[in-house]
Amino acid sequence: MQRVVVLGAGMVGSAIAVDLHKQYDVTSVDVNRSHLKPLDEYYQINTITENLSDPAAISAIIKDVDIVISAVPGSMGFNTLKTIIENGKNVVDIAFFPEDPFDLDELAKEKSVIAIVDCGVAPGMSNLLLGYHHRRMTVDSFECLVGGLPVKRILPYQYKAPFSPSDVIEEYLRPARFVENGRIVEKEALSDPEYVDIDPLGTLEAFNTDGLRSLIKTVNVPNMKEKTLRYPGHIDIIRVLRETGFFDKKPIDVKGQKISPLDLSSALLFRMWDLGADEEEITVMRITISGVEKGHPRTYVYNMVDRYDKTTKTSSMARTTGYTCSAAANLVLHGKFNRTGICPLEYLGEKGDHINFIMEYLKDRNIIYDVRVV
Repeated sequence: MQRVVVLGAGMVGSAIAVDLHKQYDVTSVDVNRSHLKPLDEYYQINTITENLSDPAAISAIIKDVDIVISAVPGSMGFNTLKTIIENGKNVVDIAFFPEDPFDLDELAKEKSVIAIVDCGVAPGMSNLLLGYHHRRMTVDSFECLVGGLPVKRILPYQYKAPFSPSDVIEEYLRPARFVENGRIVEKEALSDPEYVDIDPLGTLEAFNTDGLRSLIKTVNVPNMKEKTLRYPGHIDIIRVLRETGFFDKKPIDVKGQKISPLDLSSALLFRMWDLGADEEEITVMRITISGVEKGHPRTYVYNMVDRYDKTTKTSSMARTTGYTCSAAANLVLHGKFNRTGICPLEYLGEKGDHINFIMEYLKDRNIIYDVRVV
C-alpha cells in the first residue's frame, strides 16, 4: 500500500488525512497532540507529534513515503515545501504562503519532484478551470468571487474564520493585484466594493483581495480579478478597524508596555471569529470566464455553494479545500500527472482527463460545480 504523510492536522489537514486513509497508509503529523487525537482514536490513522518547523524532523518523517501533503500554516509553508523538495519527495501543498513558489521550480526539476501548489478552492479550483478554458479558447476575462460564511449571522461581524484570524486580517491588508487591459494593476485591499446576488444566499458584498497569485504569470489573459465575498456590512467595520490602526504590526507603547495592535486584535477577534467544531458554515464561489471559442463569443459561469457536512462533521472550507488537494494527490499516486517542477492547478487543467477526474472526485463527495454556458 502506498504511503502518505500529511504535515499539519488542523481543520483542513485532518480532513485530507481522513479522506486519503480510505485508500492509502496515512500518517498525520502535528505539534499539537489534541489535533491528532481524533484521527488516532476514530480513524486509526498513524499519528506523530512533532515540531514541523524543524527541517531535520520533516526529513526523517518523510524518508520512506510516496507523497507528502503540506498543510502547515502559511508562515511555515515555503520552508516546509523547500525541505520536502530537497528530500526528493512529490508533494501537494495547501499552505498558501506569501512567497513565490516558483523560486523553488529549478530545485524541484533538479530533484525530479512533482510539486503541486495552491491546491485548494481559490486558489486551486479557480486556477484549474481557467487553465482548462485557456487551452481551448481565447479568454478575454476571468473573474472569481469566493468566500466562506457562517450560516448563523451574528452582529457586528457576521463572520467566522475557518482558519487563523491573523491570516484573514492579512487578506484585508495585502494590496490586491489584478490584470486590467493586459497590465498588472495594484489596488488597496477592500477596495471597489459591490453587491452581488448569489442564489440561494441572496445579496453578498464583494471586494478586492490579492487572490490571483500564480495566474498573473502563468496565463496570458488581459482581464483577471478575484474578489472576496462577505455578508453586507462586514467590510465597513473592517475598514474602521484598519484605518484606526488596529491591524498595525509595529508595537505601540501602552502604559509602558510594548504591544502590537495586530497581535492584540487577532487575540480579541479570535474569540468572536472562532468557528466552533460543529458550527455550520458555507463556502460559495462564482467563476466567470469569457472570450471567443471556435469563432463565437462564449461565457462560462461556474457556481459552487457547499455546506457543512453534518454526517461527517466536516466544515465546508475543509471539504472544498481538502478534497481538491486529495484529488490531486490521487492523480500523482496513480501516475496520471507527472509534470515535475512547481505546478499550480492551471497546469493540471490543461488536460481534460485531469479536470474530469477532479470534478468527479469532488462530485462523489457532494461538492458540485454547476456550469452555465452563455
